[in-house]
Amino acid sequence: MIRLFVGDDLKAGGQVVPSPEQAHYLIHVMRLSVGAELLLFNGRHGEWSAKVVSIGKGRCDLGVEAPVRAQSGGPDVDLIVAMVKRARLEVIVEKAAELGARRVRLVITQRANAGHANLARLNAIAIEAAEQTGRLDVPEICAAQKLDRVLAEWDAGRRLMFCDEAGDAPPALAALTAPAAPALGWAILIGPEGGFSPAERARCRAVAGAVPVSLGPRILRADTAAIAAMSVWQSALGDWRGT
Repeated sequence: MIRLFVGDDLKAGGQVVPSPEQAHYLIHVMRLSVGAELLLFNGRHGEWSAKVVSIGKGRCDLGVEAPVRAQSGGPDVDLIVAMVKRARLEVIVEKAAELGARRVRLVITQRANAGHANLARLNAIAIEAAEQTGRLDVPEICAAQKLDRVLAEWDAGRRLMFCDEAGDAPPALAALTAPAAPALGWAILIGPEGGFSPAERARCRAVAGAVPVSLGPRILRADTAAIAAMSVWQSALGDWRGT
């Protein structure tokens, strides 16, 4: 069944007017007619059943009916990723949303090969991935900050899975399942295509709560590294353990 993310409050008997883009998708792409059923979620009130109650020129109205699932959150894990070229960054955001990241934080590093990101486009990708995967929230996409600032403001109560490509860190699964590893909140740090500079690497390792890990013997592109790191973390500490 079609799932649609909306900003409106959801309650029985309520009405939702989708955006023009969403209305076009529902009417002209999915060819819904009056009476068609779909699911709505907004990241606050869980998931609700709804029906198309009217269709007009370039718009449609949705009637909210009944709750289907109560609101719940995924694991408290951020993906922090260095700026990379647009196509790979879009893949990273899509897969981070599919794999359960709570937010994606962009960072500017010394060897980053891109300096701009279209946040509106990335947010749209995150919404579409959330709609397709059944999650009840949409990951926040945070504007790029310099890596030094992110590290300087690091919350010592959170753990940082630092994906260190230098080769002398322990295997990711072993590091994450060590007795000292569990924590309430985590972030995963992925570097740029050119890797971290020696100074950046030293700063990352010095952060309180840093857990340097290796993602194996092969050199991975940033998008592959992000998917691999999220998958390992989910297997060791995330909500994959209960499925």
